[in-house]
Amino acid sequence: MKPWAPGEIVVDPNGPEPLYSQVARQIGAAIEDGRLPNGARLDNELDLAARLHLSRPTIRQAIQSLVNQGLLVRKRGVGTQVVRTKVARPLRLSSLFDDLSELGDRPESVVLINRVEPADDEAIDHLETPGLTRVRRLKRVRSTGGEPLAIMNNYLPDGLIDPGDDELRDKGLYQLLRSAGVRLHAAQQNVGARQATEEDAELLDEKPGAALLTMRRTTYDDSGRVVEHGWHVYRASRYSFNLSLTNNV
Repeated sequence: MKPWAPGEIVVDPNGPEPLYSQVARQIGAAIEDGRLPNGARLDNELDLAARLHLSRPTIRQAIQSLVNQGLLVRKRGVGTQVVRTKVARPLRLSSLFDDLSELGDRPESVVLINRVEPADDEAIDHLETPGLTRVRRLKRVRSTGGEPLAIMNNYLPDGLIDPGDDELRDKGLYQLLRSAGVRLHAAQQNVGARQATEEDAELLDEKPGAALLTMRRTTYDDSGRVVEHGWHVYRASRYSFNLSLTNNV
């Protein structure tokens, strides 16, 4: 595939689509199909405007729309660069680590919490184990391509697994559970959205109030026992869930 060049952009001043949208759509298509790879730098706004015979505000609006979509990033002293496209994750019984690995990415993790602590009412309720006294509490930031993608929180019954921080950095939670002989069978999951808190923003390199996707999942083994409960937040600019629907009527 030949490298992308700004001269490939064709705009129709008389068309119904705004000029900035035509430019953004064509640059976005080049990013999606790989003609503009991750890390590629765009010409500056003045040069792009001159090449395309458009105004600088039009080019600025086109670039900003792609920044808002998570396809471009502006870096001081570097310019405008292509970033990895949004991770589209299927809704299935798999971990984010598994899905990123299948996409060919090398997931990275920062372990913030990995400890055993007394089980409070919330943990007991989520793990559906009334007599539970202690739980393992995990909190990690998952990244890909050097960019933070998600904050991941989990409760597990104490004694199910005893991972070190190195294991949590190098492996996914479901991978560790399977290695311990846990047979994952089913899960209840809820997907939603909220705005980023100050802590979210700092950990995910977002602005406070930015849109985040949320997910809560309770996972069961083949005996019906709860083996983990997770509550996670994802950068909406970099992440989406895919699901398939069938007509059973």
